[in-house]
Amino acid sequence: MYPFTYQRATGLADAVAGLKADPQAKLLAGGMTLLPSMKHRLAAPSSLIDIARLAELRGIRRDGKTLVVGAATRHGELTADPIAQSANPALARLAGLIGDPQVRARGTLGGSVANNDPAADYPAAVLACRAQIVTDRRSIAADDFFQGMFTTALATDELITAIRFECPRRAAYAKFAQAASGYAMTGVFVAQFDDAVRVAVTGAGPGVFRWEAAEQALSTDFSTRSVDALSMSADGLNADQHAPADYRAHLVKLMTLRAVADIIGATA
Repeated sequence: MYPFTYQRATGLADAVAGLKADPQAKLLAGGMTLLPSMKHRLAAPSSLIDIARLAELRGIRRDGKTLVVGAATRHGELTADPIAQSANPALARLAGLIGDPQVRARGTLGGSVANNDPAADYPAAVLACRAQIVTDRRSIAADDFFQGMFTTALATDELITAIRFECPRRAAYAKFAQAASGYAMTGVFVAQFDDAVRVAVTGAGPGVFRWEAAEQALSTDFSTRSVDALSMSADGLNADQHAPADYRAHLVKLMTLRAVADIIGATA
């Protein structure tokens, strides 16, 4: 690691002030991405501002038709929470698929969403569930928040305080995980609302995206045969040592089929 200073924030205002005072500072919550990056000298923040213990950033609650999850809520807390399991069970199950027990014990919702790794799980749920990303100064719609690989609408001195997930009528998440890391080579979150169907894909491209053709087909006929009639283009999808683009295109359709089958109780 390169040298850095450490500051434990005493409150949300203190954390924001630290970011404004030092453009090279980084927030530390779970540290599951930041600390390994620093160890490999891929990141060199001048200071770390620890926000993991801030009460303002914790908690899970139901607010009408939305599930509000604090940014510093850990994956393990979300997957085990009875309110989350009742309000948005697909989101709770997704949290239980992240990484391994050690990662789920330390990693946080806000840290993952702010990092916007193209293979992270949460962005698919955020986008599919028409979530609002609440920061210290505004609320950002999921459709406007994710802007490409490791890029979001957040300003450099802005931090996520909570995420408000709309609660779908029915939803499911299907994931083909990379065996060593647990990251999604392709993951698909399907959410059915009274007025729309949302299909969000992670891991397959340079960032999370909606499969609009599947949304339109499922809005007309919510069945596996609707998905089976579709094809996903490999253009623009990721190709790396794990899988070529055409294989990921196949996985997008397969994971969508599995998610829909999970929702309707069929076999895919």
